[in-house]
Amino acid sequence: MHEEAKPKRDARPWLLLISVLAIILDRITKIAVAKHVQMGDGIVVIPRVFRITHVLNTGAAFSMFADSTSPTIVRIGLILFSVIAAVAVLTMLWRYGRNWSGASVGFALVLGGAIGNLYDRAYYHYVVDFLEVHIINYHFPDFNVADSCICIGAGLLLLEMLWPKNAEPSEETTGELRGA
Repeated sequence: MHEEAKPKRDARPWLLLISVLAIILDRITKIAVAKHVQMGDGIVVIPRVFRITHVLNTGAAFSMFADSTSPTIVRIGLILFSVIAAVAVLTMLWRYGRNWSGASVGFALVLGGAIGNLYDRAYYHYVVDFLEVHIINYHFPDFNVADSCICIGAGLLLLEMLWPKNAEPSEETTGELRGA
């Protein structure tokens, strides 16, 4: 006799909590860096590989548009883009986040990261970046926790697209496999 399946709990409140935790961690780290690391300085963590720095990014990802001759237009454009992106990601999270998956966690991380950087851009007119990574001769542009959440979330979404979870086999499929 089959036991009745328990209804799955809605994962959306937990996913929204992940977004909130990403925002809080982003704020805490940016405040700590601004308080303890002089602007333009850095603390070596792993020589020739990783430093904690303190730089201000008035542009977009990887400091794109930072040297624009119209910084106010860039800032407003980035704020508008961030708001639209956050609403779109929240909509996707709400629509597809009933169940736990790589994609639902990815949406939560992207949402938290987008709001973390949006807050800085709207309130301070810049984003604090402080993670500096060198790999061999390549220097990655400085980034922060919000950027990391966005990249990890996007990676989870990409993985989910490339290797989606297999659906439960139907009776038709299992019958075909058994040769029935």
